[in-house]
Amino acid sequence: MRAYQPKNNVQKKSYYNDRFYVTPTLQKKSVYDDSTFSNDYLSLSKKIEITEAFLELDHLVIWIEPEDNIATVKHAKEILAYDLLVELSAIDYVAAKGGFEIFYEMLSTSKRKRLRIKTFIKAGEAIESINPLFRMADWSEREMYDMFGIIANNHPYMKRILMPDDWQGHPLLKTYPLHGDEAARWYEVDKIFGKEARDTIGPEQRDAAAIDRYDTTRFSRLGHEVPFGAEISEGNEPDTPIRYQEDGGVKLFGIPLVTPFDEIEIKNLKERK
Repeated sequence: MRAYQPKNNVQKKSYYNDRFYVTPTLQKKSVYDDSTFSNDYLSLSKKIEITEAFLELDHLVIWIEPEDNIATVKHAKEILAYDLLVELSAIDYVAAKGGFEIFYEMLSTSKRKRLRIKTFIKAGEAIESINPLFRMADWSEREMYDMFGIIANNHPYMKRILMPDDWQGHPLLKTYPLHGDEAARWYEVDKIFGKEARDTIGPEQRDAAAIDRYDTTRFSRLGHEVPFGAEISEGNEPDTPIRYQEDGGVKLFGIPLVTPFDEIEIKNLKERK
């Protein structure tokens, strides 16, 4: 159970001192602090060059050269009994380091241990596919290509998996606009109706928090609802009473639980107390 943190005046406290939150550095322990991990590390170090190794959050973390990823994953699977590839993906460090960190998260169900293999490639470089060793790598490597533009050599079907084939750019790059670029804003309109319909339809709304006052069912126009299917226009917006609950209040077996809300009794404070 997590330790209780006092919540006094939590709204007045600043969560972060800086504009961007910096994750605290995790404690790194020696690989020899765990007998199982130390044996795994020694076994791997005899086969491949390990540039760094440590224990972090009950994981054995090793850094290798990109060209050794196949040999490392194969040895971990066949010799060290890490029989599940849980995840593989990449992290964009192009601006800071000029490339991508690629990681493979592996689990040994027999030893109940986790191994994380990490490597680094420069922007524009490719990595060898581990699909022959783990079939789950098929979709994960396609997603890595789709989101980051990283190609896995010798992959059986290296194409996008989430975005359309003709999509421009890779959405998880830190340089990718949060609301999409010009092509993203007009993609659906251009594909379905053609570019000539841009002035009629308008760009795609990519802000998840946006509310359209002329939505189909008018749920966002509190106090200005119209019947479903009615004509939506500036002049057809009759004022309707704002209702926060059913007539007569909330009842259970005929017994009032919540008294009816009376809008007239609302008091608006001019300033915060």
